[in-house]
Amino acid sequence: MYAVKSSENMLPVLVLLLVSLVPPAISAFNGLRVDLTHVDAGRSFTNFELLQRMALRSRARGAMLVPKAAGGSTNSISTTDVPVLPNVGEYILGVSIGSPAQPLLLILDTGSDLVWTQCQPCLSCFNQRFPLYDPSQSSTYSPLACSSKLCQALPLSACHAQCLYLYSYGDQSTTVGTLASEAFTFRSANNVTVPNLGFGCGFLNGGIFNNESGIAGFGRGPLSLISQLGVGKFSYCFISYDDDSKSSALMLGSAAGLNGNATTVRSTPFVLNPSQPTFYYLSLDGITVGTTRLPIPKSAFALQQNGTAGVIIDSGTSITQLTTVAYKHVRSAFLSQVKLPVANGTAEGFDLCFSLPSSPSAKVDVPKLIFHFEGADMDLPRDNYMFQDSSVGLMCLAMLDSGSESSIIGNFQQQNMHVVYDLDNQKLSFAPARCDHL
Repeated sequence: MYAVKSSENMLPVLVLLLVSLVPPAISAFNGLRVDLTHVDAGRSFTNFELLQRMALRSRARGAMLVPKAAGGSTNSISTTDVPVLPNVGEYILGVSIGSPAQPLLLILDTGSDLVWTQCQPCLSCFNQRFPLYDPSQSSTYSPLACSSKLCQALPLSACHAQCLYLYSYGDQSTTVGTLASEAFTFRSANNVTVPNLGFGCGFLNGGIFNNESGIAGFGRGPLSLISQLGVGKFSYCFISYDDDSKSSALMLGSAAGLNGNATTVRSTPFVLNPSQPTFYYLSLDGITVGTTRLPIPKSAFALQQNGTAGVIIDSGTSITQLTTVAYKHVRSAFLSQVKLPVANGTAEGFDLCFSLPSSPSAKVDVPKLIFHFEGADMDLPRDNYMFQDSSVGLMCLAMLDSGSESSIIGNFQQQNMHVVYDLDNQKLSFAPARCDHL
């Protein structure tokens, strides 16, 4: 780094030069599509093992994601009163940062805001696939001042010549480091570089990760990647969990629009929770199993004034978790409508499983499942809620009891569905899609 002295008459020339050197922001492009990889892709698990792993991760994430009433100091680093945020994720986004670019693998997380990665020199780091990002090797790395808007937006921060942060997750995983800005390159058919994105450069990190480098927060707060990019919407389309042949897709900006038949598109408004503004809440009015609208009181899904309960849609939770009163109604309905012997599936991580007929050609009837959101019915394909594996002779309901007042709509239920987070219009839209052809 060096300083340049210039006179007033050189200013216009310098401005033009800087503009020509700065990579264009994403808004200058006609949208962007980036590939997503499932955390278990290519790891040779059987279909049933994949589902078991999803169930275990979902239970752990649900315990972390359930929000608590807001409160507490936000201006000093402390080991107490840290926000309960999710750590476990399901889909990985490949990016590069710095000049020259250094590759990262970040977890896509709609349930948190901070974008961060592990950094050199590292006091404590978990294993990751790529070398640790080294800010000393990048000409575009710049620590952010304590007075910066992003530093002020941190839930916990401290000022020691530069902005330091602590971000803690519900399983006691943490990242501590310097808040900085850097050039991010999004890997796609046409790589796009965006300068000066704020991120956490973590030098003290610990937690349960699968060789990823960190997390890309896609929440609703100012620190998130989507907020910093300033695009009005983003979307994803998750391929079937057992398909390793292709990648799922993340679309940003104008590329996030739905291409399906207008008659298949459904939209429902987001619900803002002032106590937990990061999360994407929805208004769920009821559930139908088969032809029966279940007698679940609407209050079972209602967001409470103290910021608890409610329904969250989440990219990082695999299996949908319903509040206990709702789950019991759903379980009872499937139990009465599926004409198969009940099997013990608790060892597999599920509460309700059935024994499949011994003949592989035998027809198995499964009732429909519909989520009735405000203004939009989500009519789920059978494969999005009922898992069947003849190799183990089981068919299980891919749904869990949250054990709390809150419900979470997971990504297993969103397979082969183009899901759009329209932030400009404050709504979620969705439509059936062949995600492997998108």
